[in-house]
Amino acid sequence: MKRLKEFDLSQLSKILDPATRGGEGNGEHDDQQQMVSNYISEHLLVALNPPVAQLMKRLSGDTFVMPEMRVMILTKGFANPIVNLTEHHFEAGQIIFLSQNSILMPTNYSNDVSGFGVSLTDEIARLAFPAGMPKLFDGHVRDCHFKLTTNEMQLMANLHKLLYDVHHSCQASPQTVLSLTAAFLWQADELWNRHENEQRDSLSREQRLFTDFIQLVSRYATQEHNIDFYAQRLFLSPRYMSTLVKKVSGKAAKQWIDDAIVTRIKVELRHTDKSAAQIADEMNFPNPSFFCKYFKRMTGLTTQAYRGR
Repeated sequence: MKRLKEFDLSQLSKILDPATRGGEGNGEHDDQQQMVSNYISEHLLVALNPPVAQLMKRLSGDTFVMPEMRVMILTKGFANPIVNLTEHHFEAGQIIFLSQNSILMPTNYSNDVSGFGVSLTDEIARLAFPAGMPKLFDGHVRDCHFKLTTNEMQLMANLHKLLYDVHHSCQASPQTVLSLTAAFLWQADELWNRHENEQRDSLSREQRLFTDFIQLVSRYATQEHNIDFYAQRLFLSPRYMSTLVKKVSGKAAKQWIDDAIVTRIKVELRHTDKSAAQIADEMNFPNPSFFCKYFKRMTGLTTQAYRGR
């Protein structure tokens, strides 16, 4: 059965590793490829100056599930992908985190977009953090991005370069690589915590609650369709939460939930061959008939009509 495509480290290696690109580097991209340095193993990618624009071009027009967690810092350009069913704007100077099994839909980007980062499997993450994962990486956060200061950017670049040099060395021990990977990720977690605290200090209580609501919707909307679930998680009454979300965003809470649900349904219909009944079951609808009527009411199209477009 056709399911959402995976884009994992083995596929990344075919694009980023010069040894596997063969003759693709000939011609106009020679200068750019000479600047590319990546070290790829089965469970860990450490990338310096990867050809992000080329990567986005190859993935454009499709939707992918990324099995590994990824931390990327952009140094030039911008990208506007849809990540986990939400539109994002990534730009130079930002650190970006995508959790395991994030859904990526590349859209527009600048030709000069570039940066550095790491991708790693859950197996490597657990080896790097035997005493427990930092909060950013333990499942609390599905994705995030925020601006770094010049000093924060330089620190992350220094840690990343050290990790790359050691990982690239044939004499490096696995424990050294794991320790440096942990150091890079601990620092990313520290920056995220600092950013979250600063952001919360600058937001009103209503804005903080709205931010928490959006994070819950991003994480649970495909399974939890009712306002009561989110209100309970936020320790609010459904009526108060609905009033608050509408006041802060100008958009009803149920609309936020419905938009996330419909976006995921569209992804499944367009990029898999799952039946309406299977999608309905996986997304916790009471039955296929209710699911089809819901989609028709929200989009004006039947599931068959949308799939056939």
